[in-house]
Parts: sequence; C-alpha cells; structure tokens
Amino acid sequence: MNYRQLGRTGLMVSEIGLGGEWLERHNTEEVAAIVKRSEELGINILDCFMSEPKVRTNIGLAIAGHREKWYIQGHIGSAWEDGQYIRTRDVEKCKVAFTDLLERLQTDYIDLGMIHFIDEEADWNLAMNGPFIEYVKELKATGKVHHIGISTHNTRIARKSAESGFIDVILFSLNPAYDLLPATENIDEFFAEEYDASLSGIDAERAELYKICETNGVAITVMKGYGGSRLLDAKRSPFGVALTPVQCLHYALTRPAVASVLVGYNEPAHVDAAVAYETASEEEKDYASVLAGAPRHAYDGQCTYCGHCKPCPMNIDIAMVNKLYDLATTQPEIPATVKEHYEGLGATAADCIACGACEDRCPFHVSIIDRMEKARDLFG
Repeated sequence: MNYRQLGRTGLMVSEIGLGGEWLERHNTEEVAAIVKRSEELGINILDCFMSEPKVRTNIGLAIAGHREKWYIQGHIGSAWEDGQYIRTRDVEKCKVAFTDLLERLQTDYIDLGMIHFIDEEADWNLAMNGPFIEYVKELKATGKVHHIGISTHNTRIARKSAESGFIDVILFSLNPAYDLLPATENIDEFFAEEYDASLSGIDAERAELYKICETNGVAITVMKGYGGSRLLDAKRSPFGVALTPVQCLHYALTRPAVASVLVGYNEPAHVDAAVAYETASEEEKDYASVLAGAPRHAYDGQCTYCGHCKPCPMNIDIAMVNKLYDLATTQPEIPATVKEHYEGLGATAADCIACGACEDRCPFHVSIIDRMEKARDLFG
C-alpha cells in the first residue's frame, strides 16, 4: 500500500481507503470481515458519515483494540431521528449525534471532524455564521476533533472550503463522469453521439478547484470514485462503456490534492479488487483510451445511492429502491434475489406519496418521483 500526506495535517493515509456507506446493510460479522481485510491490506482511513446506530456500533466493534491503526472521518451534522438519517445544523442534535458516534466507535476523539454535506450557498452561510461552526471549533479546541473537514458535491462550496483557512480536508465526489466534458463550448456538440473525452475536456471549475486545494495544502478524500458502481457497468455507465476499479482509482489518484479514495465495499473480495491497484500495470490503469472512444456522457440525473435524499416521510430507503431497480433493469428478467430483497424492504416504491422532498435534497438532481413510479411498475 502506498501512503500519501493528507494535506497540511501531516497525517499519512493509505491512498485507498474505506468508505462506510455500504456497511449499513451488513451485520456485525460481515462488517468485521471487511474491516479486517482492509486493515490486512494496509488501509488506514475510513469514513463514517452514517448516523444509523447499528452501523456505528459494528464499526466500533470491528476496530476495537486497534483503534490507533485507523484515521477516522466522522461527520458533524449527520443525525438519527425517528429511525431515519437527517442532516442538521441544530447544535443540540449535533451534540447528541457526535457523542453517540464517539461512544459507538469506542473512541474519545475523531481524527477528521467533517462538516456534513453542504451543497448549497444558503446552507454554507447558515453553517459558517452561527452556533454550528462554533461547536465544530469547540470540538477541535477540546481535542475531540483533531482536524476539521467538510463533505460536498458542489465545486463552488469546495472552493470556499479550500480558501477558508480552517478546513483541512474536503470529502468530494470525484470520478471521470463528474469531471469530464466534451472539449467544446458548442452546446450542440455537447450532446453529440461521439466526442474525444480526453483530459483536455475537464470542467474548468473542477480543474481549478484541485489546483487551489493543492496550493493551499487542503487534502481531498474522494467519495463516489466508482460513481456508485455505475462506472463499472457498461449498461449503467453514463459513458456507455465499463471502467475497472483500477482505472477509476487511477483517475482519481492522478488529480491534484487527492490523498485517498474511499471505496465502499460489500465484501472482502471488493477490498482485494481495489487494492489490486497497488500492483497494477500502466496498461491496466489506462482509463484515457477507454474514455476516448466513449459514445456518450451525462453529468446529472444519475442516482449514486448516496442516501442524501432521506429522510422520507414514508420511511422508504430510496437509495436501495433505486439500486435494486437499476440491478433489475440490467437483466432480461428480474433476478429472484433482487425481487426478494425488494419485497423485504419495510417500505417500497408503492408507498411513495410523490411529495418531492427527496428531489429537493438530491445533489445529483435525480427525478426520484419518476423512478419510484417506474420501480413500482416494475416490481408490482
């Protein structure tokens, strides 16, 4: 495993990390197996944005006795209320959630205290000008948080963070589908059937962001490196071609300021597939040749199963419904296991009341109501 300096923090982190989002759907033993394999292969940084109590407890049990081997990104503003995840800037709710995080992870500090999920200017202004940011700074002053970070999908918010002077790490969604644009300013050409999706087509704002982060010593830890696994499947990829985990990792790790790509793993074998990057050949890492011949590209409207659409008033696990819908539509017939999993959900797409609150919260502007209708029709 190669290790990189985490910006001006001075911490040395594994360039491949552990993103915790898929761990919510695994039991204690399965989480322990994934964490153990990650540790065996040299991974030393993990992100826990999830507020769900069970997953926090399972991660805590998995790292118990060797907490010192891990750098933990824990989020401030991710809370659990009425059995669901919520994002909040309410200091009292944040205090309860952060105390719970420490207790369940069996630790008295978090290495990287991440201001959770700011994607809008109004939310930035609310968080940075009031009691919320004072609480974050208090956590650092008392040693409960060693460094302050932020998570965002928004390039402009990320730039504000990099230029703030007090944010050391940005958890940012980064992969070729989010970065690359056709090398043209002609809107008609943008929607052309074919184009040369080379590095010269990187969105200028995102390219500038990476340079600013590097100049200011602000590290980027990457989320959505595989695009919610969509980039690994030609049928679901916005490029119409499949990339490998190694190619996705190489793309992210060759951006300025990137210190680690935090990958979600469903099983230990997925850890092996990611860490294979460390011994991959240059040919195996070559993503540019694949993208150069890609027939199409799309930025928005693609569900990455991030879960930021919650909470749902009907308690639908929207991300899981979307994932199962996508899995089902890639097959001639719905796989029995997928249908069984769907039917086992506490609430399904049939329970959707089309209130639209999820669409307001979705950072990728997915037409969730439409997808719920399609999932209802597909699964019955």
